[in-house]
Amino acid sequence: MKYKLIALDVDGTLLNDDHEISKQTMETVKAVSDTGAEIILCTGRGPQNTIPFMEQMGLSGYVISHNGAATAKVDTREIVHQFPMDPMSLTPFMEYCRDKGIHFDVNTPLEMFVDSVEGLDEVIRGMYENYLTLPSNLPEWTEFKDPIVKFTMFAESDVIDELYKELSNWTFDLTMLRSGDYFIDLMNKEASKGNALKQLAMKRGIKQEEILSIGNYYNDITMLEYAGKGIAMDNSPVKVKAAADEITLSNNDDGVHAALLKYCLS
Repeated sequence: MKYKLIALDVDGTLLNDDHEISKQTMETVKAVSDTGAEIILCTGRGPQNTIPFMEQMGLSGYVISHNGAATAKVDTREIVHQFPMDPMSLTPFMEYCRDKGIHFDVNTPLEMFVDSVEGLDEVIRGMYENYLTLPSNLPEWTEFKDPIVKFTMFAESDVIDELYKELSNWTFDLTMLRSGDYFIDLMNKEASKGNALKQLAMKRGIKQEEILSIGNYYNDITMLEYAGKGIAMDNSPVKVKAAADEITLSNNDDGVHAALLKYCLS
């Protein structure tokens, strides 16, 4: 099978634990692109801190960002598809986080906001620097020019574990998912990497069986299941591996390189 669309998760998949693309992986991604396959990044990050990796690899096209809530064109930063949220639905979560001292950010397709940039502690500021982004201060809802597409809560993994259990007992009309050991995301109930990948594939005239996806975390499951070939990284949790068709090496062992070499360049 010749795969026409390759969807790659970023953190824990394309990037190693130093938040870098290895030289070998980069060369292999470029080689696959040279065969005519379309490479897209499909991530929980926003477009602004995802597109630089596409540019680093010399690629154009699209990125699926915010776990599927917004899809952007690389060269123009145009948002070609999004799943907006009702800001008022976030009020109880914001109040809860403020009461419990849990950090959160609010995301439009291209911008990120927090209660107070000046009040960010060293750990949280370092987290944003690792993800190549810097938020702005949260304005009033009436001042937003663009729709809200994602709400993210950040804390130590054991706190996030308990928070996820507690919020699972709430009743709300949103998608809630773990997008990393330290993150919980809330989005429009229709938003997912798999659904965004489906929308983009239809737009590009690419069949489901012509798609290969590679990911490593719970927020990747929908795209692993949607793609004709879904590949999980060896550093994935067991549930993610179970959702995939194949397992490749870890992100620190050039797992993306190994998978693309086997299924796209052999």
